[in-house]
Amino acid sequence: MSSPRRLLGHPDGVHLVLMLALTFTTGIVDAVGYLGLDRVFTANMTGNVVILGMALAGGNGLPILGPVLALVGFALGAVTGGRLLRGRPSHWNERSTAAFGTTGVVATLLGVGAVVAVPAEHSPWAFAITVLLAVAMGLQAASARRIGVKDVTTVVVTSTLTGLAADSRLGGGSSENWPRRLLAVVLILAGAAAGALLLRVVGERGLGVGMIVAGVLSLVVALTGHRLRVRGEQH
Repeated sequence: MSSPRRLLGHPDGVHLVLMLALTFTTGIVDAVGYLGLDRVFTANMTGNVVILGMALAGGNGLPILGPVLALVGFALGAVTGGRLLRGRPSHWNERSTAAFGTTGVVATLLGVGAVVAVPAEHSPWAFAITVLLAVAMGLQAASARRIGVKDVTTVVVTSTLTGLAADSRLGGGSSENWPRRLLAVVLILAGAAAGALLLRVVGERGLGVGMIVAGVLSLVVALTGHRLRVRGEQH
């Protein structure tokens, strides 16, 4: 595994660190969303599809409208990200900064709004948060996909975990990229734990606080990526 100095001294290493940071924020967002927005994921669409399938089959007390809104919002965000970054180079550029910055701003503002006015279950405000946060996460996912850090999508870790196990020594592989794969899994786990802890400690306003924390971290990632890009262009 490369040393931190060598890792941060190369654009690919910088991109990896920034995408891992966003993976952590995704864990927070999905935890507070699932626990505070009636079992709805705003980043992990696989989870929503499964929940929706069970709900349509008569699963006891499972939501339908929330997962549908999240799926639609995420798709809209991903479409926006695709159009925004179409034709741009597959590394950090000015539109990457705009995309990740927008995700951070949306999450932060929604968080502030949720702290001021805690969304009641099944209320229009709760559904609005679900849609807008899903749009932001779809935009993040599309932007991360364009940068193309291998094994780090920022929103899901199923394929990452598959690669970690299948390519391991036990699986007959060479354990290629195992540190980043393991970090992605650990960070989304840590983010989810942090989000759940915020709800437990802060109470119903933990939903808003969690979104604020995730949003601010996303803004830090956007600003860091922008500054490093500008510095690289100057040299």
